[in-house]
Amino acid sequence: MTEPFEDIAPSDDELTPYDRTHMKLYMRLLDADRERADWREVVQVLFGLDANSEPERARGIHDSHLARARWMTEHGYRQLVREGTRH
Repeated sequence: MTEPFEDIAPSDDELTPYDRTHMKLYMRLLDADRERADWREVVQVLFGLDANSEPERARGIHDSHLARARWMTEHGYRQLVREGTRH
C-alpha cells in the first residue's frame, strides 16, 4: 500500500515529515524521469491516478513531486547526512 499523498508536494527549504515519508516515492519518480517514462504512466503506477480522468490534477501532482524529488538530490539530502553524523 502506498502512503497517502498531497496534491502539491512541500516547497519548504527544510526537510519535512512528508519528505521523510515519501522518500521512496521521490526515488521512484527520479528513476522514471531518468528513463523518460511517460508522466501519465508514472502517475498511474506511483499515485494510482488516471491522467485521462483528471489530467490537470495528475500533471500537477507529478510535477510538484518530481520537483521536490530533485530538490532532495540538491539540498534535502544534506540535512539527512547531517542527521546521520550526529548518531
